[in-house]
Amino acid sequence: MKNKFKYILFIALVALHFNCKKSFLDKGLLGELEETNFMQSESDAVLATNAIYNELRDWRYFGGFPILDIMSDEARKGSNPTDAVQILPFENFTYTSSDEPIRGWYSTLYIAIKRANIVIENAPDIEMDDALKERLIGEAKFLRALTYFYLVRGYGGVPIVTETSPERIVPRSAASEVYDLIETDLLDAIPNLPERSDYPAADLGRVTRGAAKGLLTKVYLFQNEFSNAVNIGMEVINSGEYSLEPDYEQVFSKSGEFGTGSLFEVGGKPEGFAEGGLQYGNTQGVRDSPNRGWGFNRPSWTFLESFEDGDPRRDGSVIFLGETIDGITIGGDSATPDTTRDGSGNILEIECYNQKVWVPGTGPIESWDSNVRVLRFADVLLMVAEANNELGNTNDALLYLNQIRERARGINASVLPDITETGKDALRKIILNERRAELGLELHRFFDLVRTGFAEEFLGPLGFQNNKHELLPIPQSEIDLSEGALTQNPGW
Repeated sequence: MKNKFKYILFIALVALHFNCKKSFLDKGLLGELEETNFMQSESDAVLATNAIYNELRDWRYFGGFPILDIMSDEARKGSNPTDAVQILPFENFTYTSSDEPIRGWYSTLYIAIKRANIVIENAPDIEMDDALKERLIGEAKFLRALTYFYLVRGYGGVPIVTETSPERIVPRSAASEVYDLIETDLLDAIPNLPERSDYPAADLGRVTRGAAKGLLTKVYLFQNEFSNAVNIGMEVINSGEYSLEPDYEQVFSKSGEFGTGSLFEVGGKPEGFAEGGLQYGNTQGVRDSPNRGWGFNRPSWTFLESFEDGDPRRDGSVIFLGETIDGITIGGDSATPDTTRDGSGNILEIECYNQKVWVPGTGPIESWDSNVRVLRFADVLLMVAEANNELGNTNDALLYLNQIRERARGINASVLPDITETGKDALRKIILNERRAELGLELHRFFDLVRTGFAEEFLGPLGFQNNKHELLPIPQSEIDLSEGALTQNPGW
Protein backbone atom coordinates (compact mmCIF):
# COMPACT_ATOMS: atom_id res chain seq x y z
CA MET A 1 0.00 0.00 0.00
CA LYS A 2 2.89 2.34 0.75
CA ASN A 3 4.33 2.10 -2.76
CA LYS A 4 0.89 2.26 -4.35
CA PHE A 5 0.12 5.47 -2.47
CA LYS A 6 3.43 7.01 -3.51
CA TYR A 7 2.90 6.10 -7.14
CA ILE A 8 -0.60 7.56 -7.32
CA LEU A 9 0.49 10.78 -5.59
CA PHE A 10 3.57 11.19 -7.72
CA ILE A 11 1.72 10.71 -11.01
CA ALA A 12 -0.71 13.42 -9.89
CA LEU A 13 2.19 15.73 -9.07
CA VAL A 14 4.11 15.36 -12.30
CA ALA A 15 1.01 16.28 -14.31
CA LEU A 16 1.50 19.83 -13.02
CA HIS A 17 4.13 22.54 -13.38
CA PHE A 18 6.05 23.08 -10.21
CA ASN A 19 7.75 25.72 -8.11
CA CYS A 20 7.12 29.39 -7.61
CA LYS A 21 9.58 31.15 -9.90
CA LYS A 22 8.47 31.65 -13.49
CA SER A 23 11.57 30.07 -15.01
CA PHE A 24 10.44 26.83 -13.38
CA LEU A 25 6.79 27.35 -14.23
CA ASP A 26 7.58 27.83 -17.91
CA LYS A 27 8.94 24.31 -18.25
CA GLY A 28 6.92 21.83 -20.29
CA LEU A 29 4.91 19.00 -18.76
CA LEU A 30 7.04 16.25 -17.30
CA GLY A 31 6.59 12.62 -18.24
CA GLU A 32 5.14 10.05 -15.90
CA LEU A 33 7.46 7.97 -13.73
CA GLU A 34 7.02 4.28 -13.24
CA GLU A 35 6.40 3.01 -9.72
CA THR A 36 9.79 1.27 -9.66
CA ASN A 37 11.55 4.58 -10.41
CA PHE A 38 9.88 6.65 -7.73
CA MET A 39 12.39 8.86 -5.87
CA GLN A 40 15.34 6.98 -7.30
CA SER A 41 17.27 9.82 -8.89
CA GLU A 42 18.40 13.36 -8.31
CA SER A 43 15.81 14.69 -10.76
CA ASP A 44 13.10 12.77 -8.90
CA ALA A 45 14.14 14.46 -5.66
CA VAL A 46 14.02 17.91 -7.26
CA LEU A 47 10.64 17.15 -8.78
CA ALA A 48 9.18 15.93 -5.50
CA THR A 49 10.50 19.01 -3.68
CA ASN A 50 8.99 21.27 -6.32
CA ALA A 51 5.67 19.53 -5.71
CA ILE A 52 5.60 20.92 -2.17
CA TYR A 53 5.91 24.46 -3.52
CA ASN A 54 3.12 23.67 -5.94
CA GLU A 55 0.72 22.93 -3.11
CA LEU A 56 1.31 26.43 -1.74
CA ARG A 57 -0.31 27.72 -4.92
CA ASP A 58 -3.59 26.01 -4.06
CA TRP A 59 -5.82 28.96 -3.16
CA ARG A 60 -6.96 27.18 0.01
CA TYR A 61 -3.41 27.03 1.41
CA PHE A 62 -3.63 30.67 2.48
CA GLY A 63 -7.18 30.37 3.76
CA GLY A 64 -9.21 30.51 0.57
CA PHE A 65 -11.11 33.80 0.25
CA PRO A 66 -8.96 34.38 2.51
CA ILE A 67 -10.72 33.78 5.80
CA LEU A 68 -7.81 34.97 7.98
CA ASP A 69 -8.10 38.57 6.80
CA ILE A 70 -11.91 38.44 6.84
CA MET A 71 -11.81 37.31 10.50
CA SER A 72 -9.72 40.36 11.36
CA ASP A 73 -10.78 44.00 11.48
CA GLU A 74 -8.89 44.70 8.25
CA ALA A 75 -11.30 43.18 5.74
CA ARG A 76 -14.82 42.02 5.00
CA LYS A 77 -16.20 39.30 2.78
CA GLY A 78 -16.48 41.59 -0.21
CA SER A 79 -17.76 40.60 -3.64
CA ASN A 80 -21.47 41.21 -4.19
CA PRO A 81 -23.95 40.44 -1.41
CA THR A 82 -25.32 37.24 -2.96
CA ASP A 83 -22.00 35.62 -3.86
CA ALA A 84 -20.35 33.03 -1.57
CA VAL A 85 -22.65 33.68 1.37
CA GLN A 86 -20.92 30.80 3.15
CA ILE A 87 -18.12 33.26 3.92
CA LEU A 88 -20.34 35.66 5.84
CA PRO A 89 -19.98 33.73 9.15
CA PHE A 90 -16.28 34.60 9.14
CA GLU A 91 -17.14 38.31 9.38
CA ASN A 92 -19.07 37.85 12.62
CA PHE A 93 -17.59 34.68 14.14
CA THR A 94 -20.70 32.54 13.63
CA TYR A 95 -18.90 29.82 11.67
CA THR A 96 -19.11 26.21 12.85
CA SER A 97 -16.94 23.11 12.71
CA SER A 98 -18.88 21.92 9.67
CA ASP A 99 -18.22 24.95 7.46
CA GLU A 100 -16.31 24.08 4.30
CA PRO A 101 -13.55 26.73 4.60
CA ILE A 102 -12.64 25.25 8.00
CA ARG A 103 -12.21 21.79 6.49
CA GLY A 104 -10.68 22.99 3.22
CA TRP A 105 -7.85 24.91 4.88
CA TYR A 106 -7.10 22.08 7.29
CA SER A 107 -6.96 19.37 4.60
CA THR A 108 -4.92 21.48 2.17
CA LEU A 109 -2.29 22.13 4.81
CA TYR A 110 -1.98 18.40 5.46
CA ILE A 111 -1.54 17.72 1.75
CA ALA A 112 1.48 20.05 1.80
CA ILE A 113 2.81 18.20 4.86
CA LYS A 114 2.38 14.87 3.09
CA ARG A 115 4.41 16.12 0.15
CA ALA A 116 7.15 17.42 2.46
CA ASN A 117 7.29 14.09 4.27
CA ILE A 118 7.87 12.27 0.96
CA VAL A 119 11.07 14.26 0.39
CA ILE A 120 12.30 14.15 3.98
CA GLU A 121 11.77 10.40 4.19
CA ASN A 122 13.03 9.31 0.77
CA ALA A 123 15.72 11.78 -0.30
CA PRO A 124 18.36 10.50 2.15
CA ASP A 125 18.51 7.14 0.33
CA ILE A 126 19.11 8.62 -3.15
CA GLU A 127 22.60 8.61 -4.63
CA MET A 128 23.06 12.23 -5.66
CA ASP A 129 25.09 15.33 -4.96
CA ASP A 130 25.24 15.57 -1.17
CA ALA A 131 24.95 19.36 -1.01
CA LEU A 132 21.88 19.35 -3.25
CA LYS A 133 20.36 16.53 -1.23
CA GLU A 134 20.78 18.41 2.03
CA ARG A 135 19.40 21.58 0.45
CA LEU A 136 16.28 19.83 -0.83
CA ILE A 137 15.66 18.24 2.54
CA GLY A 138 16.16 21.67 4.12
CA GLU A 139 13.59 23.18 1.74
CA ALA A 140 11.13 20.41 2.61
CA LYS A 141 11.66 20.92 6.34
CA PHE A 142 11.11 24.67 6.02
CA LEU A 143 7.89 24.12 4.08
CA ARG A 144 6.69 21.54 6.60
CA ALA A 145 7.51 23.94 9.44
CA LEU A 146 5.67 26.80 7.70
CA THR A 147 2.63 24.60 7.20
CA TYR A 148 2.55 23.34 10.78
CA PHE A 149 2.93 26.96 11.91
CA TYR A 150 -0.34 27.79 10.14
CA LEU A 151 -1.97 24.71 11.65
CA VAL A 152 -0.90 25.34 15.25
CA ARG A 153 -1.93 29.00 15.12
CA GLY A 154 -5.20 28.20 13.39
CA TYR A 155 -6.29 25.03 15.19
CA GLY A 156 -4.00 24.63 18.20
CA GLY A 157 -2.49 21.25 18.94
CA VAL A 158 -2.99 19.03 15.89
CA PRO A 159 -1.93 15.53 14.81
CA ILE A 160 1.78 15.41 14.07
CA VAL A 161 2.43 13.39 10.92
CA THR A 162 6.08 13.00 9.93
CA GLU A 163 5.84 9.75 7.92
CA THR A 164 4.44 9.01 4.48
CA SER A 165 2.53 6.01 5.83
CA PRO A 166 1.28 6.98 9.30
CA GLU A 167 -1.19 5.08 11.41
CA ARG A 168 -4.78 5.41 10.20
CA ILE A 169 -5.75 7.42 13.29
CA VAL A 170 -3.27 9.91 14.74
CA PRO A 171 -4.36 11.74 17.92
CA ARG A 172 -3.81 15.42 18.55
CA SER A 173 -0.49 16.50 19.99
CA ALA A 174 -0.13 19.41 22.38
CA ALA A 175 0.55 22.78 20.79
CA SER A 176 3.94 22.82 22.54
CA GLU A 177 4.88 19.59 20.74
CA VAL A 178 3.90 21.06 17.39
CA TYR A 179 6.08 24.09 18.13
CA ASP A 180 8.95 21.76 19.08
CA LEU A 181 8.69 20.07 15.66
CA ILE A 182 8.58 23.43 13.88
CA GLU A 183 11.69 24.64 15.70
CA THR A 184 13.54 21.38 15.07
CA ASP A 185 12.74 21.46 11.36
CA LEU A 186 13.92 25.05 11.01
CA LEU A 187 17.10 24.56 13.03
CA ASP A 188 17.89 21.46 10.96
CA ALA A 189 17.24 23.33 7.72
CA ILE A 190 19.17 26.56 8.38
CA PRO A 191 22.77 25.27 7.95
CA ASN A 192 21.88 23.45 4.71
CA LEU A 193 20.04 26.25 2.95
CA PRO A 194 21.78 28.80 0.70
CA GLU A 195 21.70 32.50 1.37
CA ARG A 196 19.55 34.53 -0.99
CA SER A 197 22.63 35.79 -2.84
CA ASP A 198 23.81 32.23 -3.47
CA TYR A 199 20.86 31.47 -5.75
CA PRO A 200 20.89 32.40 -9.43
CA ALA A 201 18.02 34.64 -10.56
CA ALA A 202 16.15 31.64 -11.99
CA ASP A 203 15.98 30.05 -8.52
CA LEU A 204 14.68 33.06 -6.60
CA GLY A 205 11.57 31.87 -4.80
CA ARG A 206 13.21 28.81 -3.32
CA VAL A 207 13.68 28.70 0.42
CA THR A 208 16.77 30.48 1.73
CA ARG A 209 18.64 30.51 5.00
CA GLY A 210 17.25 33.99 5.66
CA ALA A 211 13.70 32.76 5.14
CA ALA A 212 14.20 29.97 7.67
CA LYS A 213 15.70 32.38 10.20
CA GLY A 214 12.92 34.87 9.61
CA LEU A 215 10.26 32.24 10.16
CA LEU A 216 12.04 31.02 13.29
CA THR A 217 12.00 34.61 14.59
CA LYS A 218 8.22 34.61 14.22
CA VAL A 219 7.91 31.18 15.84
CA TYR A 220 9.85 32.40 18.88
CA LEU A 221 7.78 35.59 19.07
CA PHE A 222 4.54 33.61 19.12
CA GLN A 223 5.84 31.69 22.14
CA ASN A 224 6.98 34.86 23.95
CA GLU A 225 10.62 33.73 23.66
CA PHE A 226 11.74 37.30 23.14
CA SER A 227 15.49 36.85 23.61
CA ASN A 228 15.57 34.06 21.04
CA ALA A 229 13.47 36.18 18.69
CA VAL A 230 15.90 39.09 18.95
CA ASN A 231 18.96 36.89 18.49
CA ILE A 232 17.78 35.06 15.36
CA GLY A 233 16.09 38.15 13.94
CA MET A 234 19.32 40.11 14.26
CA GLU A 235 21.09 37.42 12.22
CA VAL A 236 18.68 38.23 9.38
CA ILE A 237 19.15 41.99 9.81
CA ASN A 238 22.95 41.75 9.97
CA SER A 239 23.27 39.27 7.10
CA GLY A 240 23.35 42.02 4.49
CA GLU A 241 21.02 39.92 2.34
CA TYR A 242 17.91 42.08 2.75
CA SER A 243 16.88 45.72 2.75
CA LEU A 244 13.73 47.83 2.56
CA GLU A 245 12.87 48.93 -0.97
CA PRO A 246 12.66 52.75 -1.07
CA ASP A 247 9.09 52.77 -2.43
CA TYR A 248 6.40 50.92 -0.45
CA GLU A 249 4.15 50.41 -3.46
CA GLN A 250 7.00 48.84 -5.43
CA VAL A 251 7.11 45.98 -2.92
CA PHE A 252 3.85 44.63 -4.33
CA SER A 253 4.42 45.47 -7.99
CA LYS A 254 5.60 43.11 -10.71
CA SER A 255 9.03 44.74 -10.61
CA GLY A 256 9.11 44.16 -6.85
CA GLU A 257 8.68 40.39 -7.00
CA PHE A 258 11.41 38.55 -5.07
CA GLY A 259 12.86 41.93 -4.20
CA THR A 260 15.45 42.86 -1.60
CA GLY A 261 12.76 43.01 1.10
CA SER A 262 11.37 39.55 0.37
CA LEU A 263 12.39 36.62 2.58
CA PHE A 264 9.84 34.21 1.14
CA GLU A 265 7.05 34.57 -1.37
CA VAL A 266 5.02 32.24 -3.56
CA GLY A 267 4.52 33.18 -7.18
CA GLY A 268 2.38 32.19 -10.11
CA LYS A 269 1.90 33.00 -13.75
CA PRO A 270 -1.06 34.38 -15.72
CA GLU A 271 -2.66 31.01 -16.40
CA GLY A 272 -4.81 28.50 -14.54
CA PHE A 273 -3.58 26.42 -11.62
CA ALA A 274 -2.40 23.46 -13.70
CA GLU A 275 -0.22 25.82 -15.74
CA GLY A 276 1.30 27.61 -12.76
CA GLY A 277 -1.31 30.20 -11.78
CA LEU A 278 -1.90 31.25 -8.18
CA GLN A 279 -5.55 31.99 -7.49
CA TYR A 280 -4.90 34.02 -4.34
CA GLY A 281 -4.87 37.29 -6.31
CA ASN A 282 -7.71 36.31 -8.63
CA THR A 283 -9.95 35.68 -5.62
CA GLN A 284 -9.45 39.27 -4.45
CA GLY A 285 -9.18 41.04 -7.81
CA VAL A 286 -11.37 44.01 -8.79
CA ARG A 287 -14.80 42.75 -9.79
CA ASP A 288 -16.74 43.70 -12.93
CA SER A 289 -15.07 46.89 -14.18
CA PRO A 290 -12.39 45.92 -14.89
CA ASN A 291 -13.08 42.21 -14.54
CA ARG A 292 -9.94 41.19 -12.65
CA GLY A 293 -11.40 38.63 -10.26
CA TRP A 294 -14.00 37.79 -7.66
CA GLY A 295 -13.68 40.87 -5.44
CA PHE A 296 -13.48 39.11 -2.07
CA ASN A 297 -11.51 40.29 0.98
CA ARG A 298 -12.30 43.98 0.65
CA PRO A 299 -10.62 46.44 3.03
CA SER A 300 -12.86 47.41 5.94
CA TRP A 301 -13.75 50.97 6.90
CA THR A 302 -11.91 50.59 10.21
CA PHE A 303 -8.80 49.57 8.29
CA LEU A 304 -9.03 52.65 6.09
CA GLU A 305 -9.50 54.85 9.16
CA SER A 306 -6.61 53.28 11.07
CA PHE A 307 -3.85 54.93 9.03
CA GLU A 308 -2.15 58.06 10.31
CA ASP A 309 -2.82 61.21 8.31
CA GLY A 310 -0.81 61.24 5.12
CA ASP A 311 0.49 57.67 5.46
CA PRO A 312 1.34 56.65 1.87
CA ARG A 313 0.73 53.01 2.77
CA ARG A 314 -3.03 53.61 2.72
CA ASP A 315 -3.04 54.32 -1.00
CA GLY A 316 -0.40 51.64 -1.50
CA SER A 317 -2.67 49.04 0.10
CA VAL A 318 -6.11 49.95 -1.26
CA ILE A 319 -7.65 50.49 -4.71
CA PHE A 320 -10.52 52.98 -4.62
CA LEU A 321 -13.36 53.40 -7.09
CA GLY A 322 -12.52 56.02 -9.71
CA GLU A 323 -8.78 55.48 -9.26
CA THR A 324 -6.69 54.93 -12.38
CA ILE A 325 -4.02 52.30 -12.04
CA ASP A 326 -1.77 51.11 -14.87
CA GLY A 327 -3.95 53.12 -17.22
CA ILE A 328 -7.18 51.40 -16.13
CA THR A 329 -9.96 53.28 -14.36
CA ILE A 330 -11.62 51.32 -11.57
CA GLY A 331 -15.39 51.27 -11.99
CA GLY A 332 -16.13 48.39 -9.63
CA ASP A 333 -19.05 45.99 -9.35
CA SER A 334 -22.51 47.28 -10.24
CA ALA A 335 -24.08 44.66 -7.95
CA THR A 336 -22.15 45.90 -4.91
CA PRO A 337 -23.38 48.80 -2.72
CA ASP A 338 -20.93 51.68 -2.83
CA THR A 339 -21.28 51.97 0.96
CA THR A 340 -22.38 49.30 3.44
CA ARG A 341 -23.61 50.32 6.91
CA ASP A 342 -24.67 48.53 10.07
CA GLY A 343 -28.08 48.89 11.72
CA SER A 344 -26.98 52.07 13.48
CA GLY A 345 -25.82 53.73 10.29
CA ASN A 346 -22.12 53.26 10.93
CA ILE A 347 -20.02 52.60 7.84
CA LEU A 348 -18.73 49.03 7.62
CA GLU A 349 -17.11 49.25 4.21
CA ILE A 350 -16.99 51.16 0.99
CA GLU A 351 -16.38 49.36 -2.27
CA CYS A 352 -12.61 49.17 -2.59
CA TYR A 353 -10.06 46.44 -3.18
CA ASN A 354 -6.76 45.00 -2.01
CA GLN A 355 -4.07 46.72 -4.08
CA LYS A 356 -1.39 44.33 -2.85
CA VAL A 357 -2.69 41.63 -5.21
CA TRP A 358 -3.02 43.90 -8.25
CA VAL A 359 -1.05 43.02 -11.38
CA PRO A 360 -1.26 44.83 -14.73
CA GLY A 361 -3.70 43.40 -17.24
CA THR A 362 -7.19 43.65 -18.64
CA GLY A 363 -8.81 40.35 -17.66
CA PRO A 364 -9.13 37.96 -14.72
CA ILE A 365 -6.45 35.51 -15.84
CA GLU A 366 -3.64 38.05 -15.26
CA SER A 367 -4.61 38.11 -11.57
CA TRP A 368 -3.31 34.54 -11.27
CA ASP A 369 0.13 36.13 -11.66
CA SER A 370 0.05 37.85 -8.26
CA ASN A 371 2.66 36.65 -5.76
CA VAL A 372 1.89 36.01 -2.10
CA ARG A 373 4.43 37.81 0.08
CA VAL A 374 4.62 35.34 2.94
CA LEU A 375 7.51 36.83 4.91
CA ARG A 376 9.06 40.27 4.45
CA PHE A 377 12.11 42.00 5.87
CA ALA A 378 9.80 44.69 7.23
CA ASP A 379 8.09 42.01 9.31
CA VAL A 380 11.44 40.93 10.75
CA LEU A 381 12.30 44.51 11.71
CA LEU A 382 8.97 44.93 13.46
CA MET A 383 9.29 41.59 15.24
CA VAL A 384 12.75 42.52 16.52
CA ALA A 385 11.37 45.91 17.61
CA GLU A 386 8.52 44.21 19.47
CA ALA A 387 10.74 41.63 21.14
CA ASN A 388 13.21 44.32 22.24
CA ASN A 389 10.38 46.34 23.74
CA GLU A 390 9.21 43.34 25.75
CA LEU A 391 12.78 42.88 27.01
CA GLY A 392 13.02 46.55 28.03
CA ASN A 393 15.49 47.43 25.26
CA THR A 394 13.58 50.54 24.29
CA ASN A 395 16.29 52.21 22.19
CA ASP A 396 16.67 49.13 19.99
CA ALA A 397 12.91 48.81 19.69
CA LEU A 398 12.63 52.41 18.49
CA LEU A 399 15.55 51.99 16.10
CA TYR A 400 13.89 49.23 14.07
CA LEU A 401 10.38 50.62 14.38
CA ASN A 402 11.48 53.96 13.00
CA GLN A 403 13.28 52.34 10.08
CA ILE A 404 9.89 51.13 8.94
CA ARG A 405 8.34 54.57 9.30
CA GLU A 406 11.25 56.27 7.53
CA ARG A 407 10.81 54.06 4.47
CA ALA A 408 7.03 54.56 4.51
CA ARG A 409 7.15 58.38 4.54
CA GLY A 410 9.78 58.54 1.81
CA ILE A 411 10.66 62.13 0.93
CA ASN A 412 7.62 63.60 2.71
CA ALA A 413 9.10 64.63 6.06
CA SER A 414 5.77 66.08 7.20
CA VAL A 415 4.18 62.65 7.83
CA LEU A 416 4.96 59.64 10.01
CA PRO A 417 7.40 61.29 12.43
CA ASP A 418 9.76 59.06 14.39
CA ILE A 419 8.24 57.45 17.47
CA THR A 420 9.79 58.59 20.76
CA GLU A 421 7.49 56.79 23.24
CA THR A 422 9.44 54.82 25.87
CA GLY A 423 6.66 53.30 27.97
CA LYS A 424 6.52 49.55 27.35
CA ASP A 425 2.73 49.23 27.32
CA ALA A 426 2.19 52.26 25.08
CA LEU A 427 4.99 51.23 22.72
CA ARG A 428 3.58 47.71 22.50
CA LYS A 429 0.36 49.07 21.06
CA ILE A 430 2.19 51.50 18.78
CA ILE A 431 4.16 48.60 17.29
CA LEU A 432 0.95 46.62 16.84
CA ASN A 433 -0.59 49.55 14.97
CA GLU A 434 2.55 49.87 12.85
CA ARG A 435 2.27 46.20 11.90
CA ARG A 436 -1.29 46.89 10.77
CA ALA A 437 -0.21 49.79 8.55
CA GLU A 438 2.83 48.00 7.12
CA LEU A 439 1.51 44.43 6.82
CA GLY A 440 -2.21 45.03 6.33
CA LEU A 441 -4.15 42.53 4.20
CA GLU A 442 -1.20 40.11 4.31
CA LEU A 443 -2.77 37.51 6.66
CA HIS A 444 -1.03 38.73 9.84
CA ARG A 445 -3.58 40.82 11.74
CA PHE A 446 -5.83 38.12 13.23
CA PHE A 447 -2.90 36.14 14.61
CA ASP A 448 -1.23 39.33 15.88
CA LEU A 449 -4.32 40.32 17.85
CA VAL A 450 -4.69 36.85 19.37
CA ARG A 451 -1.04 36.47 20.42
CA THR A 452 -0.86 39.98 21.94
CA GLY A 453 -4.12 39.65 23.85
CA PHE A 454 -5.89 42.46 21.97
CA ALA A 455 -8.33 40.28 20.03
CA GLU A 456 -11.37 40.97 22.20
CA GLU A 457 -10.71 44.74 22.18
CA PHE A 458 -10.57 44.99 18.40
CA LEU A 459 -12.66 42.01 17.30
CA GLY A 460 -15.20 41.84 20.13
CA PRO A 461 -17.57 44.25 18.32
CA LEU A 462 -17.49 41.81 15.39
CA GLY A 463 -18.49 38.84 17.54
CA PHE A 464 -15.15 37.50 18.80
CA GLN A 465 -15.36 35.72 22.18
CA ASN A 466 -12.39 35.07 24.44
CA ASN A 467 -11.64 31.42 25.21
CA LYS A 468 -13.30 30.32 21.98
CA HIS A 469 -12.38 32.23 18.86
CA GLU A 470 -8.63 32.28 19.43
CA LEU A 471 -8.69 28.97 17.53
CA LEU A 472 -10.80 27.61 14.73
CA PRO A 473 -12.73 24.45 15.46
CA ILE A 474 -11.28 21.14 14.36
CA PRO A 475 -13.33 20.16 11.28
CA GLN A 476 -16.19 17.92 12.33
CA SER A 477 -15.48 15.64 9.39
CA GLU A 478 -11.99 14.97 10.79
CA ILE A 479 -13.38 14.16 14.22
CA ASP A 480 -15.86 11.76 12.64
CA LEU A 481 -13.15 10.03 10.59
CA SER A 482 -11.00 9.65 13.69
CA GLU A 483 -13.81 7.79 15.43
CA GLY A 484 -13.60 10.27 18.28
CA ALA A 485 -9.82 10.13 18.74
CA LEU A 486 -9.62 13.81 17.81
CA THR A 487 -11.10 16.12 20.44
CA GLN A 488 -12.70 19.47 19.72
CA ASN A 489 -11.26 22.83 20.75
CA PRO A 490 -12.71 24.59 23.84
CA GLY A 491 -15.94 26.47 23.25
CA TRP A 492 -16.92 24.52 20.15
